[in-house]
Amino acid sequence: MATNLGVNRRMTMGKFALYIEKREQGDFAVRRPGSEKASAICTTKAKAIERAREISRDARIYVERDRDISVGGRDRWRLIGA
Repeated sequence: MATNLGVNRRMTMGKFALYIEKREQGDFAVRRPGSEKASAICTTKAKAIERAREISRDARIYVERDRDISVGGRDRWRLIGA
């Protein structure tokens, strides 16, 4: 799956960013912007969010949309816990 994290910077508004995306295998990857390798792989989105918080308590966590909708596809991200 091609990854488009949308943000090429490591920090977003003074905080580190982590991205959670669904992989073709059906599990979820926790990634830092620009990384080629995932920081963690989890079986569920909830576990991936929990793991992202363990990796960095101060990180802004963005989650890939689960479904395609008319307004945007899976290239859209939502910020959680802002």
